[in-house]
Amino acid sequence: MPVRGPQDVQTFLDQHLPGTSVRILNQSTATAVEAAAAVGCPLGAIVKSLLFMADEHPRLVLVAGDRKADQRLLAALWGISRKRIRIADPETVLRVTGYEVGGVPPVAHGTPLEIWIDASLARYEILWAAAGARNALFPISFTDLVRITGGQVAEFTVEGS
Repeated sequence: MPVRGPQDVQTFLDQHLPGTSVRILNQSTATAVEAAAAVGCPLGAIVKSLLFMADEHPRLVLVAGDRKADQRLLAALWGISRKRIRIADPETVLRVTGYEVGGVPPVAHGTPLEIWIDASLARYEILWAAAGARNALFPISFTDLVRITGGQVAEFTVEGS
């Protein structure tokens, strides 16, 4: 699959969230800490897009920047053993989503994905999510994030980044 990028995210946003623009920055936004510093927002307002493999089925997990996905909680949600869940390696992330690690957006993936959304993201009026490159972000409300991803909101995180 060819590598996707910010233009793919912008095309998706134009169709599903008109008026929202991808912002290309002159600094890295590849980590939650870098992204928060780049846009001047709280760490928890950054949406981390993490790809997990559960019994070899990819699932995208959207986590607040100040939280960690708890694999035990994910396993309970998904009804499988924690031993059957693993974080995807960079090659798998690229193959499944079309994006490189550090720029994976919550939308516009190369293949349809089951998406799970960290309920703690609702703490913030405006969230910032990766937009297809390691220096690109877009703003979005929690309500719009849930709507345009079709994701399931749940509690599966613990404190820490």
